[in-house]
Amino acid sequence: MLLQLKEDSVRGWSNIPFITVPLSRTHGKSFAHRSELKHAKRIVVKLGSAVVTRGDECGLALGRLASIVEQVSMLQNQGREMMIVTSGAVAFGKQRLRHEILLSQSVRQALHSGQNQLKDMAIPVLEARACAAAGQSGLMALYEAMFTQYSICAAQILVTNLDFHDEQKRRNLNGTLHELLRMNIVPIINTNDAVVPPPEPNSDLQGVNVISVKDNDSLAARLAVEMKTDLLIVLSDVEGLFDSPPGSDDAKLIDIFYPGDQQSVTFGTKSRVGMGGMEAKVKAALWALQGGTSVVIANGTHPKISGHVITDIVEGKKVGTFFSEVKPAGPTVEQQAEMARTGGRSLAALQPEQRAEIIYHLADLLTDQREEILQANKKDLEEAENKGRLALPLLKRLSLSTSKLNSLAIGLRQIAASSQDSVGRVLRKTRIAKDLELEQVTVPIGVLLVIFESRPDCLPQVSALAIASGNGLLLKGGKEALHSNQILHHLTQEALSIHGVKDAVQLVRCHSVGRLLSSIFKHVTELNQLSFLPPVRDSKCEYPAACNALETLLIHRDLLRTPIFDQIIDMLRVEQVKVHAGPKFASYLTFSPSEVKSLRTEYGDLECCIEVVDSVQDAIEHIHKYGSSHTDVIITENEKTAEFFLQHLDSACVFWNASTRFSDGYRFGLGAEVGISTSRIHARGPVGIEGLLTTKWLLRGDNHIVSDFSEQGSMKYLHENLPIPQRNTN
Repeated sequence: MLLQLKEDSVRGWSNIPFITVPLSRTHGKSFAHRSELKHAKRIVVKLGSAVVTRGDECGLALGRLASIVEQVSMLQNQGREMMIVTSGAVAFGKQRLRHEILLSQSVRQALHSGQNQLKDMAIPVLEARACAAAGQSGLMALYEAMFTQYSICAAQILVTNLDFHDEQKRRNLNGTLHELLRMNIVPIINTNDAVVPPPEPNSDLQGVNVISVKDNDSLAARLAVEMKTDLLIVLSDVEGLFDSPPGSDDAKLIDIFYPGDQQSVTFGTKSRVGMGGMEAKVKAALWALQGGTSVVIANGTHPKISGHVITDIVEGKKVGTFFSEVKPAGPTVEQQAEMARTGGRSLAALQPEQRAEIIYHLADLLTDQREEILQANKKDLEEAENKGRLALPLLKRLSLSTSKLNSLAIGLRQIAASSQDSVGRVLRKTRIAKDLELEQVTVPIGVLLVIFESRPDCLPQVSALAIASGNGLLLKGGKEALHSNQILHHLTQEALSIHGVKDAVQLVRCHSVGRLLSSIFKHVTELNQLSFLPPVRDSKCEYPAACNALETLLIHRDLLRTPIFDQIIDMLRVEQVKVHAGPKFASYLTFSPSEVKSLRTEYGDLECCIEVVDSVQDAIEHIHKYGSSHTDVIITENEKTAEFFLQHLDSACVFWNASTRFSDGYRFGLGAEVGISTSRIHARGPVGIEGLLTTKWLLRGDNHIVSDFSEQGSMKYLHENLPIPQRNTN
């Protein structure tokens, strides 16, 4: 262990017991929520190798380091006690040694040949310990210079695993760190890579008092627990912990990670530099959490967020992955949003009379369960009156009565009666050309978010409108109506259960509306189609840069190794289309093709992905998972299969036996278009069932392609308005 301090500053510390510094809270239990991180007094910031070094792995990322020092200094000047565990000595030393070797070689070559030229000079492999020895002093000098700008002193401490196993050295280290913090000095801690021995076997994570110092992740965790730290911030080159390796199609950032969730995570390889990967970080984080220290793993390299990532974490903002021991009883808001979306799609697939039946049943429950509802409402009124937090007009809005419930039931029955002709209603029908017909039909928006306060009667009203229009629903009610909203939501889910769509309506108990909104509006970015020969060629090759060009070709498994499949491949080869194989398709091949990096890729060129599906339902699920809801096509002779695809696929344009390139305002007979809107809702003012519906286009053709309608083509656009079929509402 090396302490870069004056000799007299450490003399006599070997016999000093552990020193305790008063904290802003009682240590021993980590923070349960992000909002509590603002109370953290003692903080360790761990800087991974990918954060400290440049992308070329040779030399330091000076801009990032300067920003990190600025943030640490800001928190230090607020009265917090900051410590840094840093990597970078090896990278800095490698840069210095390479420079010295090149300089030495150039001098020798000049003496040998008489010319000062660099020709084919090979740099030998540099041993990591030598690089660390050469880089450690320079790294510390850099930190000292940066902290001096903020009138803060820094001190270096180098440790090895043996320093934690020797009780005397461990006590010395603890005393040194406490004294530095008392003097408002920022300790810069690193493993002594110049002399570090290999980690001892079978000594990792054997209880709260033992963790092997294999890398700076375990070192940071060990120090955090030793020093009774409130918060450990681990900065790396990824946004946080993902449930699968970042960059894969299904990877999702985990907002809050709880002990015991390791089985739900698939770890990838370690980062481009450094010794530890994400799995090592998670093990170290859980060890620190067990010792009473809160942990956040976040990205310290992203140029848009690294400049304030540390301060944002301390302020409790949603950054990276927060490790918490307090697991909520119910699903997270993100999970509720997914449940509402899935449940909403199932709700939309019901027949109109089935959705009406749900609403009728909910109306009956409002009167049948009247006493339970009024009892729950009485609790809300009593709590509001006792706390004096509501004015008289708001108390009246909060209050429910028998007459209110009867009126609610009547209103719900009216919604049910008028909902028969809502979803799936044909608004426009056009004959584009011979055997090519277009329909515009009403469909649900998808998932609605409704925020309301002091009016529990809103919950069944809005729920009925969402059910009638086939939409999933997220409800956020005020805490003053907690008991009333809970019973009304329970009854709503009971009504939904008669047709197995209970999850379509979710009651959210989340204080952050911004977090709730971000959970709903998640955009997918790519285009997926199911096509065959003429439409495939037209969709991919006619204008590959267009937003309505084919990007992914889904092929039924039974078509593999058939003449149809061979024709598709031959056509793509002739058209010089580069094919990327999806995971399932690649498993059928005897050679190794260019495997697709992401099933969401939009190529915009003569490239496409081919993937295999087992059924039309499999194709729909694939498109819902990876598609952009822009334009999707099915090519089949089976009318029943085609109609199933047209009705169940949730995209703006859904075609049967026609090129994707027909997805265009001019070709639809709309005159022109400014683009495909995916943002603003179309309804304002009082919103009933009609305002909760949008539309999609259904096109039925016979292998039509756009080139047939060119000046040299054989077909002409007709754009004839056809009579709208009347729906049977009996």
